[in-house]
Amino acid sequence: MPVRILIPTPLRPYTDHQSSVEVEGRTVSEVLRQLAERHTELGPHLFRDDGRLRSFVNLYVNDEDIRHLAGEGTAVSDSDTVSIVPSVAGGSGLADSVADLPQLTQDDVARYSRHLIMPEVGVEGQRRLKAARVLCVGAGGLGSPASLYLAAAGVGTLGLVDFDVVDTSNLQRQILYGTSDVGRPKLLAARERLSGLNPGIEVVTHEGPLTSANALQILRDYDIVVDGADNFPARYLVNDACVLLGKPNVYGSIFRFDGQASVFATADGPCYRCLYPEPPPPGLVPSCAEGGVLGILPGIIGTIQAAEAIKLIIGAGESLAGRLMLFDVLDMSIRMMKLKRDPDCAVCGQRPTIRQLIDYDQFCGIAPARNAAPSLPPDFVTSVEALADRIRRRERVWILDVREPREFEICRIPGSSLIPLGDLTRRLEEIPRGDGAPDIVVHCKSGVRSAKAVALLRQQGVERVKNLEGGILAWIDRIDPSQSKY
Repeated sequence: MPVRILIPTPLRPYTDHQSSVEVEGRTVSEVLRQLAERHTELGPHLFRDDGRLRSFVNLYVNDEDIRHLAGEGTAVSDSDTVSIVPSVAGGSGLADSVADLPQLTQDDVARYSRHLIMPEVGVEGQRRLKAARVLCVGAGGLGSPASLYLAAAGVGTLGLVDFDVVDTSNLQRQILYGTSDVGRPKLLAARERLSGLNPGIEVVTHEGPLTSANALQILRDYDIVVDGADNFPARYLVNDACVLLGKPNVYGSIFRFDGQASVFATADGPCYRCLYPEPPPPGLVPSCAEGGVLGILPGIIGTIQAAEAIKLIIGAGESLAGRLMLFDVLDMSIRMMKLKRDPDCAVCGQRPTIRQLIDYDQFCGIAPARNAAPSLPPDFVTSVEALADRIRRRERVWILDVREPREFEICRIPGSSLIPLGDLTRRLEEIPRGDGAPDIVVHCKSGVRSAKAVALLRQQGVERVKNLEGGILAWIDRIDPSQSKY
């Protein structure tokens, strides 16, 4: 009987959308090699060019982290299950003495009565909540439910870091906001909503992005940090700042139907870098804007983050420190993976090499512009106006759309052909080339995936191909506003 390998959602496009694959092998290394040989496009996502496993891919055998065992040489048998878990996102200053805690008012007693009658919370626990200071990094999908429940629970000081405005597309999952908030700064709308929910707490807003220049100053005033970031530079920044300051980092991440949650940077527990020492290369792991997310999922994961923060504050239960929770909303399954502190971790290990915050955009390989498209020469790029002009003049041009089919159903450039980026290498024979072939213009939603496609096609010898700058969003904004944006 072969070994079963569980495939996470981000990698399923490379296994014909299978959630699990059965292969033969006696060690983890052998079964992974067999998997990569069977699904050749999966290989680059698992292995470096030199054949080593990528550092942002973790492996578990029967929910046991194998890095501290024999690693890829760990033996497996027919009854074992191998899980692939790629990256997708000290103590505390909490008051120890009851005498240091604020008293509860009559209004507090009435509001939190359901807490007060629970022995795990009680009056002392509620006073600890009132004294606590929690920072939510991000007021989006994860920050919305986390901040709402922290406010409702009576966390005395609730900080929010964000710099975005409310967009219509946010309303599907960011429950802090309503239709009337579209176009408003998120922090302004969030403060009104949270203060309206619980006027007895203080909501502190930090307008602007969290950076290596301001992170330590902002995080220093809080006891616990709830990480609701949506990009890798912010994730590593939050982690490193929490480790350096000795602040627990309540982690959550989401993608499509999958969620992750843990607690990092506690006194004896691992940090985010112990799990993912390095970020994936830019563009390898799609964002929620590219891959989508079920609206209810951030509500579930964000609420779990709020629960973990509350447990840390009141000192009840067992936190997720040392464990990684994997949640799949499609089959409603929860798996707990054991995590161990990496003694060689660059920031929390025995001989740390990171003693101050670094340039995280550069570290994640996307400087200077976050989420920028791969750099292409100017003659490899064209504008939506130039494409529209060529179409009007009926010039021969082949428009390639590398988005996913569901995106293609929402809006499209007339006459375009759909080949999703993940399928492109398998369908190269469909690309017109050679003498007499038309020019090719490639587009996606905003220009990131299509830039990768142009680079790939150029490597395959397709010369007359250009990237549509700004993607279909720019096309809708400047050429065809009758179409729906997403």
